[in-house]
Amino acid sequence: MSLELRALLITCEHGGAVVPAAYRRLFAGHARLLASHRGYDPGAANLARRLAHRFHLQADVARVTRLLVDLNRSVAAPSLFSSITGPCSAAEKIEILRRHYLPHRQRVLGRVRRAIREHGTVLHLAVHSFTPVLGGVRRTADVGLLYDPSRAAEVAFCRAWQRELAAVMPSLRVRRNYPYRGRSDGLCTSLRRHFDPRTYVGVELEVSQRFARSAGAASRALQIGIETSLGRAAARFGLRLRGLENRSVLP
Repeated sequence: MSLELRALLITCEHGGAVVPAAYRRLFAGHARLLASHRGYDPGAANLARRLAHRFHLQADVARVTRLLVDLNRSVAAPSLFSSITGPCSAAEKIEILRRHYLPHRQRVLGRVRRAIREHGTVLHLAVHSFTPVLGGVRRTADVGLLYDPSRAAEVAFCRAWQRELAAVMPSLRVRRNYPYRGRSDGLCTSLRRHFDPRTYVGVELEVSQRFARSAGAASRALQIGIETSLGRAAARFGLRLRGLENRSVLP
């Protein structure tokens, strides 16, 4: 298909495990839970910021724990509130949404609208990470690229990005629409309801936390591989990302 990308937007919905002061009483005794993958996406915020810095952009990173409210779920989702905040009153939940959910969602929506208005098309990259083992089952990927199979531009971009990742890091296990489905409830899914597939391309990047929790050479190599392959894939669709010009990675 013919697709020309003109702007890149980077977000991270599970970037921290911060508990606002007004709700700390609810989380007393839950320090280990907050520090786990249930509290946030380890490594996702650092990766989002690194990509944004490399490409001279500003990442929109949410730092409030997903155990307060999950910014990557719709307001009707059963998992919007955790077992900790689920028992809160309706009034308390409305206040949580007003203070800590809607600002991020509305800010990203506004940024997408501006990008489309100013540039015509936008690639929205939502950065996340996943636990390598869930429920005793080991995930068989290092990186996942999530998209809506019914949107041709997203399919084309993710196929191109997968090829570029394989070229840069041949040993990396990259799967599309794994470990989750790109059409599952999430911010990108929500934004697709607002924007035409010819102007909005939403991709969720999922990175295994076996890299994200590490500060070693493997983690650094993966970060470089992701930014390099992303730059190459974007260039194939007309989007030349600043920050890679002097690294000889664009074809």
